Amino acid sequence: MVNTHPMWNKFPSIQSLLIECLELIIEKTAIENTEIEKTVTDLIVSQGKLLRPAYFLLFSRLGTAAQDAHKKIIAAAASTEVLHLATLIHDDIIDEAKMRRGVETVQSKHGKDVAVYAGDLLISVYFDLLADATDSVEIIKLNTLSMKQVLLGEINQMKNAYNTEITFEDYLKSIKGKTAQLFELSCYEGAYFGGCSPEVIEQSRSIGQNIGIAFQMLDDILDYTQTPESLSKPVLNDIKQGIYTLPLILGVEKDEAFLPLLKKGEHLSDSDLTALLSLLQKNDCIEHAYDIAKKYIDEALASIDALPSHPEKDVLYSLTKSLLKREF
Repeated sequence: MVNTHPMWNKFPSIQSLLIECLELIIEKTAIENTEIEKTVTDLIVSQGKLLRPAYFLLFSRLGTAAQDAHKKIIAAAASTEVLHLATLIHDDIIDEAKMRRGVETVQSKHGKDVAVYAGDLLISVYFDLLADATDSVEIIKLNTLSMKQVLLGEINQMKNAYNTEITFEDYLKSIKGKTAQLFELSCYEGAYFGGCSPEVIEQSRSIGQNIGIAFQMLDDILDYTQTPESLSKPVLNDIKQGIYTLPLILGVEKDEAFLPLLKKGEHLSDSDLTALLSLLQKNDCIEHAYDIAKKYIDEALASIDALPSHPEKDVLYSLTKSLLKREF
């Protein structure tokens, strides 16, 4: 039996459903090539947070169809995690990342060939799970559009690499695609498959987007505030790769002292990184970035609070509020 991240011990009503999702994904990824199968299975059980399927499941339980369409709901929820895992593998290949979730990445451990095949396997499983969940052409179109938006978000980030003139609007456009899109899809599809009212289905879309935007902002802040041991991946890695996220964008807007350092591009030394971090702290950029992320969470919480009364609404609210305290 697979286990979930310890965070779900506080939410037992959803934990058992997440385990069902993981078991289904493992079943679907079984192939004759044992190396690739084990690679994918190890990734699945590596204590990921499962936030996307969790939001899907929580929204599905706000509706009337959850019990009648249990297998389809589990399959659709699992598909959101599979697509997320595929993007992680491909991101790590592009970034040449060595660590993810405290363990060696697929491409670092097994090579890029195995990583590409593993990512492609997950993409095929993603569509297999969707086919089990629905025969709606509109839902298939929605998922393909979401995949495109994720890709465009990553492309926008790549386009702005080492761009010292990147704006908040550029940054927001990128994270709406690469991160917020999957949260939006998960919440929307959960409400749809759960048989929620049209009003709740429409609310779920904006709730998911706000959660996804805040989640990425908070993730970017962690790159400046955590140690490699606590974050389970290198810190200040974004700056090294020319990915200028919210705290740094705010800093450049506020203090010209950032520019001579950033103009060094790929040639930043450790002392340069230390100097940049000191400038961020001096200008309160991290606190300002956190305040911006909090506004998106607060907007999501207000929308959740406006949803019809339901026991799972309290779990949804509590989970979303807990993202402000994330240290992972």
